[in-house]
Amino acid sequence: MNQAVASNRLTDDLNHILARTEPLWHELRGQRILITGATGFFGCWLLESFAWANRRMNLNARAVGLSRHPELLAQKAPHLAQDPAISLHAADVRHGDFPQGAFSHVIHAATEASATLNSEAPRVMFDTIVEGTRRALQFSIASSAARFLFVSSGAVYGKQPPQLTHMSESFNGGPDPLDPANAYAEGKRAAELLCALASSPRFATTVARCFAFAGPYMRLDAHFAIGNFIADRLHDRTIRVQGDGSPVRSYLYASDLVVWLWTILFRGQPRRAYNVGSEEALNIATLAREVAAAQPPEVDVDIASMAAPGAPVHRYVPCTARAREELGLRVEVPLREAICRTHAWFLGNAFSEPGIFTTAVTARGSHA
Repeated sequence: MNQAVASNRLTDDLNHILARTEPLWHELRGQRILITGATGFFGCWLLESFAWANRRMNLNARAVGLSRHPELLAQKAPHLAQDPAISLHAADVRHGDFPQGAFSHVIHAATEASATLNSEAPRVMFDTIVEGTRRALQFSIASSAARFLFVSSGAVYGKQPPQLTHMSESFNGGPDPLDPANAYAEGKRAAELLCALASSPRFATTVARCFAFAGPYMRLDAHFAIGNFIADRLHDRTIRVQGDGSPVRSYLYASDLVVWLWTILFRGQPRRAYNVGSEEALNIATLAREVAAAQPPEVDVDIASMAAPGAPVHRYVPCTARAREELGLRVEVPLREAICRTHAWFLGNAFSEPGIFTTAVTARGSHA
């Protein structure tokens, strides 16, 4: 796919991001930014929005994307891999060499939110997060970076009490540290502490606690319900909910996500965390019906089991008042539109690039 075709498919999203962040980009003029986890969902969107702003504002900035497998970017987004303002650096954040030279800003997003890795190799998951963050912080300070954004997770709060509709940054819960299944969550908590310890008047660290999202570049074959449902929808097959459909989630579209991340990097208060997500809560069964009805013809929804009467409902929904009040952030893409845009992008890419998205639209994960 050539750069023009790829960009045209995301033009509205990228224009939206630039319109909401344009005053922020001047800080990056003539500077160099490092983005770890460059080939993941977050990384691709950060590079897309950087390249868009860099060209249109003539920033003369440079971005280095660090990834264990940078060749994946050439498959997902060849126009980004070929952008002269973007260079790729192959390394594992746990023990690989970081790129040479000075950087003004660093976004550390190099942790895979993999349920499989978390269950099968929890120590690897924990070490990747904690050791990777420690080394990224050390590198950032040594390279004279002024600002550092750590991409964390709402998992740091532990299980959300059923009676609490939305979790704020002041919620004082936490995961059980004796449960190996919490390696991802505890790793994020420890990494946030490392960021706080590293913060100084010359080196500002901020934290984005991210919840659930939808959009181009997301994985459709992982353990995320909305991705699994969109994969079903792409094949016009029955959407199957593995469970009773009672867990409650909320979803932020990718263009809004990136606006929030750039704003937190450039304007977030040092040594402070911000929830990133939507407050529009709905259960998984309702989400499945939303995906089924988003595009004609509507497909059927099959829910595997009935919810037990009186059973507590598992919720995972943020309160985003801090981001709204301190940074002026808001949700601008409603859920139905987010589903339609994601569906259209994957459909277009599957037809134009045979093979690249085959796994994404055929495999299934567990609905979490």
